[in-house]
Amino acid sequence: MAGHSHWAGIKHKKGKADKQRSKIFSKLSKEITVAAKMGDKDPAMNPRLRSAIQAARSANMPKDNIERAIDKSSMNNELNFENLRYEGFGPEKVAVIIEALTDNKNRTASKIRTIFQKAGGSLGTQGAASHNFNQTGVIKIEKKEVSDDRIFELAIESGASECKSNENYHEIHCSVNEIYNVKKELEKEIRNFISTEIEWLPINSVKISKEKNNDMISFLETLEDDDDIQNVYSNAEFGV
Repeated sequence: MAGHSHWAGIKHKKGKADKQRSKIFSKLSKEITVAAKMGDKDPAMNPRLRSAIQAARSANMPKDNIERAIDKSSMNNELNFENLRYEGFGPEKVAVIIEALTDNKNRTASKIRTIFQKAGGSLGTQGAASHNFNQTGVIKIEKKEVSDDRIFELAIESGASECKSNENYHEIHCSVNEIYNVKKELEKEIRNFISTEIEWLPINSVKISKEKNNDMISFLETLEDDDDIQNVYSNAEFGV
């Protein structure tokens, strides 16, 4: 999860400002707690928990916070969160997929619908927007962990479908069903990962004029700021 925004042409990371840090930590903690409750509390035996902890570490969450989130899964037997997906179209008919982790789906749906309506968009049914995306396994690794040449070799050896590098990190793509098998192979040589997630990557993009960039960013940020929402994906391509 890692508080990621997935917008074509722009990466707006939450958590860099101090005022956002507590919200990021809250969402990461929720994911850790739910992952620990649904599976083994040993990260080595629970891929979802292992990925959640890696995301928390990448966001510089203190170790004590991580341990408390794991412990919370045992302390609260009434904890009952659901993973839900919402789809719709925002301003400029941009396709949007929202992944939520909530203990009250009626509350969450109502809040999301209101955000869409205020922005001039509409919340649809499942499948309304997802045909504009490919669900893909995405593994990110810090540049210092491995060279560009070696990561390409490892990607091929592990069965990944794509590998690319930028100035900050390496990014490996694979099928959703193979993500943890690919990760397991990479772990034979790589110790530290930024994130291991299943993401919705846009197949086609909707170009946003430069004049409307701020309105679109405001809409997507409002969604991300909701406590029930873990990830927001859109096919907006921002004007420059």
